[in-house]
Amino acid sequence: MLSVLRLRRLIRQVPLQTSFIFLFLLCILSVFLSSYFLYAVKRKLEPSLTAGHSADDPYVTPSRPLPFLSGVGGTLSSDGTRTDPVVLVFVESPYSQLGQEIVAILEAARFRYRTEISPGKGDMPTLTDGQRGHFVLIVYENILKYVNMDAWNRELLDRYCIEFGVGMIGFFKANENSLLSAQLKGFPLFLHSNLGLKDCTVNPKSPLLHITRARQVFSGPLPGDDWTVFQSNHSTYEPVLLAKTRSAESTGLMHTSVVQDLGLHDGIQRVLFGHNLSFWLHKLVFVDALSFLTAKRLSLSLERFILVDIDDIFVGKEGTRMKVADVKALVETQNELRRSIPDFTFNLGFSGKFFHAGTDEEDQGDDLLLSYVDEFWWFPHMWSHMQPHRFHNQSVLAEQMMLNRRFAEDHSIPTHLGYAVAPHHSGVYPVHIQLYEAWKRVWDIRVTSTEEYPHLKPARFRRGFIHRGIRVLPRQTCGLFTHTIFHKDYPGGPQELERIIDGGELFLTVLLNPISIFMTHLSNYGNDRLGLFTFKRLLNFLLTWTHLKLQTLPPLQLADKYFQLFPSDAEPLWQDPCEDKRHKDIWSKEKTCDRFPKLLLIGPQKTGATALYLFLGMHPDLSSNCPSKETFEEIQFFSGHNYHRGIDWYMEYFPLPSNSSSDYYFEKSASYFDSDVAAVRAAALLPRARIITVLSDPVERAYAWYQHQRAHGDPVALKYSFHDVIKASHNAPVKLQVLQKRCLAPGWYATHLSRWLLHHISCIKPSQILVVDGQTLKTDPASVMQKIQTFLGLENQVDYHKILAFDPKKGFWCQLLDGGRTKCLGKSKGQRYPDMDKQSQVFLRNYYRDGNIQLSKLLYKTAQVLPGWLREDLLNIR
Repeated sequence: MLSVLRLRRLIRQVPLQTSFIFLFLLCILSVFLSSYFLYAVKRKLEPSLTAGHSADDPYVTPSRPLPFLSGVGGTLSSDGTRTDPVVLVFVESPYSQLGQEIVAILEAARFRYRTEISPGKGDMPTLTDGQRGHFVLIVYENILKYVNMDAWNRELLDRYCIEFGVGMIGFFKANENSLLSAQLKGFPLFLHSNLGLKDCTVNPKSPLLHITRARQVFSGPLPGDDWTVFQSNHSTYEPVLLAKTRSAESTGLMHTSVVQDLGLHDGIQRVLFGHNLSFWLHKLVFVDALSFLTAKRLSLSLERFILVDIDDIFVGKEGTRMKVADVKALVETQNELRRSIPDFTFNLGFSGKFFHAGTDEEDQGDDLLLSYVDEFWWFPHMWSHMQPHRFHNQSVLAEQMMLNRRFAEDHSIPTHLGYAVAPHHSGVYPVHIQLYEAWKRVWDIRVTSTEEYPHLKPARFRRGFIHRGIRVLPRQTCGLFTHTIFHKDYPGGPQELERIIDGGELFLTVLLNPISIFMTHLSNYGNDRLGLFTFKRLLNFLLTWTHLKLQTLPPLQLADKYFQLFPSDAEPLWQDPCEDKRHKDIWSKEKTCDRFPKLLLIGPQKTGATALYLFLGMHPDLSSNCPSKETFEEIQFFSGHNYHRGIDWYMEYFPLPSNSSSDYYFEKSASYFDSDVAAVRAAALLPRARIITVLSDPVERAYAWYQHQRAHGDPVALKYSFHDVIKASHNAPVKLQVLQKRCLAPGWYATHLSRWLLHHISCIKPSQILVVDGQTLKTDPASVMQKIQTFLGLENQVDYHKILAFDPKKGFWCQLLDGGRTKCLGKSKGQRYPDMDKQSQVFLRNYYRDGNIQLSKLLYKTAQVLPGWLREDLLNIR
């Protein structure tokens, strides 16, 4: 105690100036010690990004645990439930190459995205909806657009990223105006631009890596002379990819070309690329960056299933077929591939008619191949390699298949796999029903594959579907065709084939598709054996640069796996065969797209659509569909189970046109308007069709449907009052809720019309959709028909005032016949109902108010005339 008192007395005696000097020296010492431990020790333990790295020690920076960003919003590795799994991509323009490459990878991986033009001083897209974020990741095609963003939007975006744990990917692409050396504005990161790089390597300690394997150096120059490398001493930055410079003064040091920002600087994790995606390794790292920055919400599995089909076995002219040595090489290569792909087996498709149709040496190859029959999987091609769509008689087609089946039985070829492929994919898609039925009858086929659904290109959109009990899988090309026989003669030279394999299209196919069925041909396995060369090289490349786990399965099990992964693919989306030349070439010549309707009358129900259908049928140039036994004048193709019967079934409802230039087919199905699926289906099959919808007051439409159901003896409608139906709660009986929905849901006009515009936005212009006022149709149908004739562009204009007459008993306009008689709709149409109760009217006016406001905006946007009932309703709202 005494010593403490003496120390206090001594301090009081020290002059004030001396005390300040002492405190200043203490602060200097503290700063020095902090700098030493934060930077000097770090440089001793971790190679600096500033000076580059020795070529002898390219593996840098031991990875640290990911930082936990405390405070508002949580961390990058949050549970992911606060953001939608959508990537926001800021592009320079809709046509920029890098932007398209980014989008192509997202589409191939089936990741949802939204593109926006990078805002300068413009508005940022809406990022949140209440407590939920719209985007799980931000991607900038040009990171400088983010760096130089106006302060308001920059703060808005940064705050969103921090609060919702959202990361960012950015690309820096130098140009002739770029400074050779500069600091990235607002970041402790320096850039050195317009460099040529070579000998790239992956940092094995990078926490970013998922699929990418860091094993070897990619030797040689990297594409382009406009690379940027990154340098920093800040602990937030870690290299992902490193490379040497190509300059003569290069010291062999490694420079960072892709850098990872761990978020220690500002709370946002980023991955920055010093070039675009033209370098294949950037694509691989980009996929890993998507996975890492979204906490694996947008991540590809390491499992890859590969099946290699060899079509045209026994087919081919002399000089292109397999000989004895080729068959032995096929078996040896299969065994070699099995060391890395368990149970890998080539899948051979045979056409028995051409057995022993080559030279003596090639015939010996045929014999040897059959002696190894149990070493391979087998599937039937057509007996004579003819295209199935040329067979219009199913029995004749089945006879051809039986010839191939007898050949298989005579030579002990197994036929139990339930898989087949048609020559040139004929009949698989577009669907030739005769092929599907003959396949099931002769071979019990349950799985096939094609590269044509929905289209050959772009390949990333190829999908599977199920039709008539047969599962159709997407097939991929691998750069080999029937004419690619010799290595030196490969189109573009041998280096082009190697480019396709080593990080090119073939590599990306395996990277981005969990299941790949590759199409090859017999001719690819004779002569220079390009098929064996391709898949051995591909396997070596995948094992060198990725952690992918390669597997194979027989076709039936592969189909099980595919539709487990992608159950939504099961339902097909029929396209117009005449919109794709390849499809038209493999479509039966007995079929014509002229049988498709050019006009769809989509309803909704109880608005006068049936009356309009009658009026359209009165025009001499308009022809409706044939009636259905089940649904009368409506086909109901796009909205119900009939869709799964296929387009051949649909076309049967329309006669062969006598004159395709003047015949104008139309169909009416009132269920189309509010269907969740009809719009997208119709847009795919009838991209140029005109669309007409009739909209009447939704309040009156709801009441008319209820009365319609009562008139048809619906027990629920008979039991409950209209007010009870529309006010039913979610706890009400199921059947009551169903009736309520059918009364109310079709009246959400803005919602349903928006769907039709959305799904037709790329193929149907707003001018191809006409909204008809249901009230005007009821009171003055002739004027409506005049407007419709103009809308359809009909040369033969009919004056409907002369062929329509008002029927006072019906209270509606009807067709005027000879002798002054009229032909009206049935008893269920145009009925007069008791007045609606006031309470229900008030409820429904309030119920539809916001929807009607949205409808008015939508109609104004698409240059449609507002119906009279809607104008009146809007006036009452005001």
